[in-house]
Amino acid sequence: MTSILIVEDDPMISDIYQRKFADVGFEVFVSETGEQALAIAKKEKINVVLCDLIMPKMDGFGVVSALRGGEYDYNIKIIISSNISEKEDRDRALSLGADGFIVKSEFTPSELVSEINSFLRKNKDGVDPLKPVGPRKILLIEDEEVFVEIFGRRLEAAGYEVVAALNGAWGIKEAVAQKFDLIILDMIMPAMSGLEVVEKLKADDKTKEIPIVVFSASVDADTQRQVERMGITAFFLKTQLTPSELVKKIDKILR
Repeated sequence: MTSILIVEDDPMISDIYQRKFADVGFEVFVSETGEQALAIAKKEKINVVLCDLIMPKMDGFGVVSALRGGEYDYNIKIIISSNISEKEDRDRALSLGADGFIVKSEFTPSELVSEINSFLRKNKDGVDPLKPVGPRKILLIEDEEVFVEIFGRRLEAAGYEVVAALNGAWGIKEAVAQKFDLIILDMIMPAMSGLEVVEKLKADDKTKEIPIVVFSASVDADTQRQVERMGITAFFLKTQLTPSELVKKIDKILR
């Protein structure tokens, strides 16, 4: 039986996680503090630790550092679970020895269980699905430089490599010339509309499989339905998403 140690100082969240993991066959241990977690990890056979980042006294960074300090089984998998999603926090946790980093708000309890199971299984190539494998590359096609600056900078802060194109023709040229993991596209642009860009990208064998996220200030319902039928991955209104919220949406799509 796979055992999991849940380190969470919120009793309600801890109880929900405990029941969800127990329901699918995990042996579950729980701890409200980092100090308690280390005592349990020393006494019990633990396969994976799911640890909150922000806790009183010893935070998640301290737990990771201690578990990787030599006194504990190095085969224990450590997953940080937090609503803090800044790149520097993720990088720090991984550099200390965490095996993965999950943003709580992006997963329901059931989805979290599935994600941990996926992580434990790994894929046939041995790649950990929760561990970043180099920076993902995003093409941002947007004619408003202020949006390129605001959203591009936030995506870069989250660990993405961003290439900007200020019009549709430029964007298509970049999409064909380079390899991108995702394209973010404005709909309203001069000379070539977002609709025309989607048509050309989906017609080209080099670009037709790249996920496209349409991100527009305003567009009529007919146009939205049209691009959705063409196979875009998602459609968002600029007025309804902050840069941080867009990053969360992109994280989920690329995961």
